[in-house]
Amino acid sequence: MKAFITGAGGQIGHDLVAALLSSGHDVVSTDLLDRPAHHQSQEPWLRLDVTDAAAVEAALLEARPDIVFHLAAILSATGEKDPALAYAVNQTGTWNVLEGCRKAGVGRLMFTSSIAVFGPLPDAGPGQSLPDPTPDVMALRPTTMYGVTKAAGELLCDYYTRRWNVDCRGVRFPGLISATLPGGGSSDYALFMYVDGVRHGRYEAFCRPDTRIPLMYMPDGVSALLQLASAQRGALTRSIYNIAAFSPRADEIAASVRRAVPGLQITYAPDPLRQGILDSWPPALDDSAARRDWQWRPTYSLDAMTDHLVPRVRELLAT
Repeated sequence: MKAFITGAGGQIGHDLVAALLSSGHDVVSTDLLDRPAHHQSQEPWLRLDVTDAAAVEAALLEARPDIVFHLAAILSATGEKDPALAYAVNQTGTWNVLEGCRKAGVGRLMFTSSIAVFGPLPDAGPGQSLPDPTPDVMALRPTTMYGVTKAAGELLCDYYTRRWNVDCRGVRFPGLISATLPGGGSSDYALFMYVDGVRHGRYEAFCRPDTRIPLMYMPDGVSALLQLASAQRGALTRSIYNIAAFSPRADEIAASVRRAVPGLQITYAPDPLRQGILDSWPPALDDSAARRDWQWRPTYSLDAMTDHLVPRVRELLAT
């Protein structure tokens, strides 16, 4: 299989490229930036701006991949600081990639959506939130530009599947955690507990201790993408699936990290913007459709992630 990846230099791209290469697949990695030092060097690397429709089309026509993994995106907190940039990259970029796939005859596109497509119900009263867990079929009511563009991307994927026979599939990722530096997402408080916990022995979280959202360790996220990519189309009952692993409170994450980093001090100073975003997201996701249709199962619990992640964060900070 020949895979073409947009946004390969980001958090998901690092692990996805490694997984594809280790399985013997050919990979064409693309990103707006040069190849990061931590990326393996054997795969082709192309500087590509997904907002440039002509460049995207030319790259896909030249590569002729079997599948595209569309990862390029501006994340939630960064997107609220520059909504125009988030719209250009996430919305126009997704359109450009889908059009490029259509014109290049690419048979399959994997879209990375997010819990950010969900938001408070219009008639919700004070203290009321989304269902716990939130099902796939919940109405999409995003509160951030990131979420708006991801929701629109899901609809574009459905359109291109129906209208142009581009087999678009995707997952709604929870907050993803990996041994990389935080990248501007509202779930970064969880990763900062590990990174700053190891680096400084303390961290002041930008959320309340009772903040609870769905989270997932990156190896499970990559596994989900690859499992769905290889599933038989006839077994799928939808194009975009919720996937879930664990949904701890912020203070439960702190307790897990503290097991591996004795003496860790976590304090809380909620940032109104980020806390508002976090409060708009589901407390947990119902992923029963993914479990039924393509046998999705996560491997890592919160504590299993901590045991695996902390040594890798130490390695990251030592380089």
